[in-house]
Amino acid sequence: MSKTRISATLGQTERDAVLQAISTIKEKLPFLVDLSPDDRMALPKMGDKSRAFVSKALEVAAQNPEFLPRSFDLDEMRKDVQLFEALYPVLLSLTQLQELVDDTSLAVGSEAYAAALQVYNYAKASGRGAGLDAVVLEMGQRFARKAVKSESKEPML
Repeated sequence: MSKTRISATLGQTERDAVLQAISTIKEKLPFLVDLSPDDRMALPKMGDKSRAFVSKALEVAAQNPEFLPRSFDLDEMRKDVQLFEALYPVLLSLTQLQELVDDTSLAVGSEAYAAALQVYNYAKASGRGAGLDAVVLEMGQRFARKAVKSESKEPML
């Protein structure tokens, strides 16, 4: 596996601008909801195949409203479909951006961790007597393993 070499910085000004842009996106989408995991699981999902189904159902409902009960809100269905279609390219764009940020964060974190391991190994190997014993010991706590408690095994009757 080849090493990813990322040599970049994100200054406070740029970081603040990105966070402000994210805040602006949230402000422009005040109707966003936060679903619980249970709510997410309970909802029927609309994927690519379902988009065609929903579109066809809206078309049928719009052309034949007489068979729908009075309680059915065709205008609300139309708004939901329109909002979904308007959000879809935003969702795709944000998903792509999140994947890029995730991948970059993973790669640069990996590089930082690999460099930290090198520093730790160098300090461990040649840091004795140089006043690094305490910091090497502290850094070594990252690798300390917790003692596994053995469960008493009583014979089952």
